[in-house]
Amino acid sequence: MADHVDDSTKNEIFTFIKKVIDANMKAAGYSEADIVTQIRQYIDRKSTLLNCICGLIKPQGGTIELCGRDISKETHKSIAKKIAYVPQKTNASFDYTVRDFVVMGRTAHMSILDTPSKNDYDCADDALDKLALFELADRPISELSGGEQQKACIARALVQSPELIVLDEPTSALDFGNQLKVLKLIKGLSNSGYAVLLTTHNPDHCMMLGGKVAILDKQGTLEIGQAEEILTEEKLRQTYGTDLRMVFVEDVQRTVCIPMGPKA
Repeated sequence: MADHVDDSTKNEIFTFIKKVIDANMKAAGYSEADIVTQIRQYIDRKSTLLNCICGLIKPQGGTIELCGRDISKETHKSIAKKIAYVPQKTNASFDYTVRDFVVMGRTAHMSILDTPSKNDYDCADDALDKLALFELADRPISELSGGEQQKACIARALVQSPELIVLDEPTSALDFGNQLKVLKLIKGLSNSGYAVLLTTHNPDHCMMLGGKVAILDKQGTLEIGQAEEILTEEKLRQTYGTDLRMVFVEDVQRTVCIPMGPKA
């Protein structure tokens, strides 16, 4: 059976609880809308899974379908019109300005000899403004901090105008305040009709975003379900190998995950 990813995933947020795994990943309990569960590759790291989803590398077995078509037979340009990928780290080895770096996301909609139009740059400026980077638009991308570069990558994904945005630990290099801003942006993308797939170490991010959550355990087994159903104390203790509590906080009207650290 072909693994299948289709465009019925709009308005969905899928979040991985990231664990390093050394065994085969097995998908279980999936439905048509669960794009995470549709992938049955042999992987030793979650970035490999994301790269397969985006058509950047070919799985060792099975197929990945995008809108009913084998993604391995699609051109990078056609994939880029559907999927935008935000990597965990950016190798900013050239001194492009931040604006030029972001406008590169428009190349999926341009021919090989085209140059970015005013509309393309307007799209880039709008994305930079959403990510609070507009004041840095004329700075070389290589001079930005790791967190600022990551936000620039998210801005570049937005101007790509995809249907699915795949983010590999989008908050890993951000401070606490900017993490919340990015999570609010991700939630807003889902509400605007984008499908979103992201990885995270933090179970609180999953509970803040809602939607579906997939947990990869040490054996490589993938378990998926609604955030409020799958994020239990027992499951998270097994995943992280530590004692913790799931506590409902009245002031914020949601459950939070509290690790049981050493006493003061």
